[in-house]
Amino acid sequence: MSKEDFDKLLLEALDEGLSSIGESSKQAIYFHLEKGFKIKKDEIPYKIEDFARAIEKIFGLGADFLEILIMRRLCEKVGGTVQLYVSRDFAFAEYVTEIKRSFLKKKKAEEAVQCDQIVSQG
Repeated sequence: MSKEDFDKLLLEALDEGLSSIGESSKQAIYFHLEKGFKIKKDEIPYKIEDFARAIEKIFGLGADFLEILIMRRLCEKVGGTVQLYVSRDFAFAEYVTEIKRSFLKKKKAEEAVQCDQIVSQG
């Protein structure tokens, strides 16, 4: 699997996660990301930290809900179990980075995070 494959899966997971709040809301978020934060939809895989900060500014504490949905979708898309070297207080961008690293390198890890184990720490 390639970086481009992962980026495509990430964008699909983002779409599906944001669709949970409604199609028009999802489109409004993408519009706000582009106009207010200078993040185009197709740039999100390359600006994941900026995306996370923008979502947190837009939704405040409610961002955790969307981030968890997106992480679960992404986890499912890359195979359900992802090997990660993480602590329980990892932020969204760190999870995506580690999922990507695991997806691309298929390394053995100290901890396997199941999709249903991703929960809010707040």
